[in-house]
Amino acid sequence: MPVNDEMCEICEVWTAEDLYPCRVCTRVFHDGCLREMGYLRNDSVQELTETAHTSMGWSCYYCDNINLLLTEEEMYSLMETFKQCKIIPESCLGSDDFLSYKHFVSRQLFDEQMTEEMEELELGQFSALDPEKRGQIEWADFLYHESIRVLEKFRSQNSLVRLLTAKERERARASFTALDQDKDGLITGGESKKAQHTWFRKHTKESQSCNVRLVGLCSPVLNFSISHVGPISESSPASSGSGKSRDQDENRQVDWLEFLKENAIYILAARPNSGAVHLRPPL
Repeated sequence: MPVNDEMCEICEVWTAEDLYPCRVCTRVFHDGCLREMGYLRNDSVQELTETAHTSMGWSCYYCDNINLLLTEEEMYSLMETFKQCKIIPESCLGSDDFLSYKHFVSRQLFDEQMTEEMEELELGQFSALDPEKRGQIEWADFLYHESIRVLEKFRSQNSLVRLLTAKERERARASFTALDQDKDGLITGGESKKAQHTWFRKHTKESQSCNVRLVGLCSPVLNFSISHVGPISESSPASSGSGKSRDQDENRQVDWLEFLKENAIYILAARPNSGAVHLRPPL
């Protein structure tokens, strides 16, 4: 596992006080420095102290912000689309606003009308972005989801892999190794898809009652919660095709590099600390 930095990223000083590591990069921080710089709200302090030193982990303000993965041109194009749809930055979105936006994107960018099945998929994604079931999603979660969709649509799998940090690759390798029971360097397509759920380790109010056992990351088996992961991503092979083709996909052989490429977008989508699931993995 990559070694964390020794000094706080903000004050560049080592002290006897506890330093909190980011689970994505090697940066470490004093909680006081984060608060003083406005990077940590008072209601987020408990999450930091409770998760940063656990297998669940905590993402720093660099890694939590998915927008930073976009190029300047991609971000400009995304904000222009929001403007055309009259999406107001920093405001929450209800399901009607979310669906209206999705219809616009489907027509303008992909020149197709959304079917009822596609609407159901998007409403399922809305639910995944609303873990507390308030009927609306936070601006940041909507923005992060759309940023991930830009990466998913317009970046190659190899380019997504290059965005992963050493820590993320290490956890992915541990997950693959745990799935490779016979140690031949191969797993099945079905196992690769199941691994996509393991990245969404969320610190939510439901953590006490929604624990599941999954193969994975820092140890062979971990207990952690998954918030509303379920419906199939529309770009997933499992979202279309006959039962026979799905069976073939489930049983295909996947090596380490292919596993990393298939999981990269979900690993990136799981970076934010928010309890929302920013890209639903296939069942």
